[in-house]
Amino acid sequence: MNRSADPEKLARDLLGRELAELDEEEQDVIQRVAAGCYLGLDASEAQQLEASFGDRLADRVAAIGGSWGFIVVFIAVMAAWMALNVTHAMGVDFDPYPFILLNLTLSTLAALQAPVILMSQNRQSKKDRITARHDYEVNLRTQLEIVRLSRKLDRMMHIAIKGAKRAEENLEDVVGGVIADK
Repeated sequence: MNRSADPEKLARDLLGRELAELDEEEQDVIQRVAAGCYLGLDASEAQQLEASFGDRLADRVAAIGGSWGFIVVFIAVMAAWMALNVTHAMGVDFDPYPFILLNLTLSTLAALQAPVILMSQNRQSKKDRITARHDYEVNLRTQLEIVRLSRKLDRMMHIAIKGAKRAEENLEDVVGGVIADK
């Protein structure tokens, strides 16, 4: 890959627009492609991906709270809670029907779980944006290589055609000379 390509030319060749017409992110990608920079994380991306304890906890809660295992266990716990309190089995009678304590517990769980899951989704959304940006840059780099290979093939074809024409002219001269000798 050419290490110092012209960003203006790349923008026209790859995207069909002038560099100034591109948004800031596209300009950054074109500049990195033109400079031949390694595809890696920049400082803001790395900072976004650094997970604090709270971030990791949010991801874990979202992973557990959004699983069938959690739903099945939670339904089993609720069913046992209601069964014990309705039948007074083993002397249990701490939350009689209409299960006010169970309703409070469920409301509290929902009130805490929802924002934690949203935090996890926000982190995942940041990761997805970074991944999309990298995919976009890889696609631009691939397109650049295809354009370069296409141009190289075109040059080779022109050279081959010129060579074939010269060979044909030489063959005609030889054939014309042989016919003239007869």
